[in-house]
Amino acid sequence: MTQPHSSDANMRRVLAMYGPAVFAGALATRATDPVVAEIARDFGTTAAQAALLGTAYTLPFALVQPILGPVADSVGKRRVVSICVALLAAMLLFSAMAGSLGWLMVARALSGAAAGGMMPLTLAIMADAVPLKDRQVALSRMLVFGISGQIAGGAIAGPVAAVFGWRGMLLLCALAAVVGAAALLLASRGAAPEPVTRYDPVVAARRYQSILANPNAIPLYLTVAAEGGLVFGSFPFLAPLMLARGIGGTTEAGLAIGAFGVGGLAYAAMARPLLARFGQAGVVRIGGGVGALALLGFAVAPAFWVMVAAGFLLGNAFYMIHNAIQTRATELSPQFRGSAVSLHAFSFFSGQSLGPVLFGLGGATLGLGVSLAAAAAALLGLAWILARRPA
Repeated sequence: MTQPHSSDANMRRVLAMYGPAVFAGALATRATDPVVAEIARDFGTTAAQAALLGTAYTLPFALVQPILGPVADSVGKRRVVSICVALLAAMLLFSAMAGSLGWLMVARALSGAAAGGMMPLTLAIMADAVPLKDRQVALSRMLVFGISGQIAGGAIAGPVAAVFGWRGMLLLCALAAVVGAAALLLASRGAAPEPVTRYDPVVAARRYQSILANPNAIPLYLTVAAEGGLVFGSFPFLAPLMLARGIGGTTEAGLAIGAFGVGGLAYAAMARPLLARFGQAGVVRIGGGVGALALLGFAVAPAFWVMVAAGFLLGNAFYMIHNAIQTRATELSPQFRGSAVSLHAFSFFSGQSLGPVLFGLGGATLGLGVSLAAAAAALLGLAWILARRPA
């Protein structure tokens, strides 16, 4: 069997095993963004406070990465993913039963910590299975599951909440996590057992030290942190922004966020020809320009359809940039790839968790439109800097 065919077979096997779990984690990530106004009303608080549910999910997601990466390198990535998706199902059920905003924050934090063991380690598993020359395309295929989860989380949260309430949406997320756990359990039956070594925090610290000694590591991690904040920080504020302009509400904001996912799927479909035509650096530059245009679209959108179009363009642009960063992260330390990718996820979700805070401060002082315009300029500059650095 030729190497290309072997790579394709390995890619399909990893997608079948881990794709449903990745979908469930992504579905839960954006599940509360479109229903911020409803949650705030139910608990008698402000939209700005309820918007911090996004941070409550993504910050623990980030903080567990330095622990999960070396643990997975020691006891097996598949084991860690299996445990985490089961915990995610339990924590989402807890979220749906929360009796106050405080308890919901706690439940979202525990959900985020559990979800931290899915996408990053799955990307490392895919990188182990597929050679570098095919890896960026393979990673883009795994992203389809994450993107689909984002689409569902954004697009259906409003309609589901209208019928079953926001608690019904979180119950649906819990069901998706159960399906992900079952799919992984069934697919793992014929897989070879993973070797287990003793987890040693001193060894883990040395692994991180060796990864960060790579001169490309810190600039790459700082780049992905900034990208996460610039792209995702505005999402919890889209519904209040649209309500203030009279161009929509919860359902329409969910569709705009869902369009982000559709844009990501469009990139996944075009990844191979785009990379062949423009190369990695060229695709990153295009992504920077398109992303800046999308954020400016959010800033000035006079109608619902402009918000949806901007969401689509932002999703396309984000994955043009992010896919390149992910691919580079998998090569920072091939020997300790789980740890390297976990540091990447730590940086990315740390940036994501700070994004709503910074956009909230910017909206209160300068106005959300000005904050979005500043983010557009920053994203364009970030993409051009990334494109100039060697892959």
